Amino acid sequence: MRLYDSLTREVRELAPNEPGRVTIYSCGPTVYRYAHLGNYRTFMLGDLIRRALRYEGFEVTQIMNITDVGHMTDESSAEAVDKMQLAMEDEGLAPLEIAEKYTRAVLEDAAAVGIRPADGYPKATEHIEDMVALTERLIDRGHAYVVDSGSVYYDVTTFPGYGRLSGNTLDKLREGHRDLETDPRKRHAADFALWKAAGPGRLMKWPAPWGEGFPGWHVECSAMSMRYLGEHIDIHTGGTDLRFPHHEDEIAQSEGAVGHTVVGTWVHGGHLRLTGQKISKSTGNVLRPLDLVERGMDPLAFRWLCFQTQYRSEMDFSWEAMATADARVTQLRRHVAGWAPAAGTLGAAATAYDVRFREALANDLHMPGVVAVVNELDHAADVPAGEKYALLAAWDDVLGLDLEREATAGWEPTEEMRALMAERDAARAARDYATSDEMRDRLAGMGLEVMDTPEGTTVRPVG
Repeated sequence: MRLYDSLTREVRELAPNEPGRVTIYSCGPTVYRYAHLGNYRTFMLGDLIRRALRYEGFEVTQIMNITDVGHMTDESSAEAVDKMQLAMEDEGLAPLEIAEKYTRAVLEDAAAVGIRPADGYPKATEHIEDMVALTERLIDRGHAYVVDSGSVYYDVTTFPGYGRLSGNTLDKLREGHRDLETDPRKRHAADFALWKAAGPGRLMKWPAPWGEGFPGWHVECSAMSMRYLGEHIDIHTGGTDLRFPHHEDEIAQSEGAVGHTVVGTWVHGGHLRLTGQKISKSTGNVLRPLDLVERGMDPLAFRWLCFQTQYRSEMDFSWEAMATADARVTQLRRHVAGWAPAAGTLGAAATAYDVRFREALANDLHMPGVVAVVNELDHAADVPAGEKYALLAAWDDVLGLDLEREATAGWEPTEEMRALMAERDAARAARDYATSDEMRDRLAGMGLEVMDTPEGTTVRPVG
C-alpha cells in the first residue's frame, strides 16, 4: 500500500511499525450539531484505508475520537461562548445529553453511508486526566509554560520542526491568525493552548493543577491517540483543513512529549463542495445522509459518487451527479443478481481484473481507477458471469456498496425481525436514537447485517 504523506509531500510505501499490523487514528466529529456529507467523505477515507488493508490481509486497528468537550465560538475573544452551551439553549438538553444525541446520530449516519465502526470511539470528556498528564509532561520537558491566569501554552520555539506539515513558518504567524488566540501573556504569537482557564462563557470545565479550565482543542487527539495506539501510530487521517493548526500542533505535542516521531504517515482528504462552496456547519449548507434518503436515493450510492474523485482532491457535489451514482449502483446490483455465483478458481481474464483492482487500491487508494476496473468488468465479454459475481462480491468488502442486495433478496426476515425493523424505523423518524441503536443491536445479535435504505431498515444474514 502506497499513500500520499502530507508531511513529506510524496507517495510512500506504507511501512507499519509492526509487520502485518497497521494502526490508524482518525480525527472524529465534534458532537454539538449534526455532521454533514463533507464530514462523512473525510470519515470514509479512514474506512477505505482500513478496508483496503484488510482486503490485502493486514490486521488493522482504527481509533476515532469523539470531541464532546465543546468548543468556543471564537477562541481569540474574551466574549467567546461555548458552542455546547448554544446547543443546550437551542434544545433544552444538558451538555452530555447534547453530546450523546449527536454521537448517536453520527454513528448512525456513518453506517448509512457504509462506514464500518471503528475499533474504539474514546470520548474527550472521559480522558481529561490523560490530557492533564500530557500537559504536565510537556511542562516538565520544557515545551510548555503556565501563565498567571491558569492557562498553559505550548512554546512553539522549543520544537524545531514546527510548521513542516502545513508549510507555515513562525515568522509568518501573527496574533489572531485562524485559531491563534490573542493573549498578552504568551511568549510567541503562535504559542497554542494546552489548557485554558475557564472564563465566564465556558460551560464545561474541569479541575487541574493550574486551576479550573478545559483542554485545548489539539491536546485531546495527542492524548487519546497515544493512549490507545501507543507511541508509534502508522496512519493518521483527517480533513485537509486540519493540517493547521490542529495536526501541526498535534505533532509538536506528541513528539515533544515522547522525543521521537509518532505518526508514520499523515493522510488528508479534500473538501466536499456544493455549488462551489465548501460544505460545512459554518456556511449552513449542511447535507446529511437522511437528505439522500428523503430524495429516494440510497446513501451507499454516496460512496460511489465519492469514488469518482481522488480522496485528496476537492470534490463537487450536485444532485444530478448523486442521482447518476444512485442509478449506477442500482444497475450494478441488478447485474449481480442476474449472474449465478461461480465456485472454484478464477480464470486468467478474471484474475487480471483482480490484479488491476488491487493495484489501483495500492496506488494511493486510487478509487477512480477502481471505478474504471469495476465498469470494465461489468461489460467484459471474456469473463464468465459467475466469475464477475465472485469478483464483485469480494471487491465489495472494500467498495461497501451492498452489491449482493438483490441477489440475496429471496431470503425473508421472520416476523420478530420485521417487528424490530419497524420499531427501528419509527424510532429513527422520531429521532429517538437510543431506541434506534437498541433495535440495530438486537437485529445484529440475530446474525443480521442492518442497512439503511430509502425504504427504511433492511436486513440480511451476515455472510
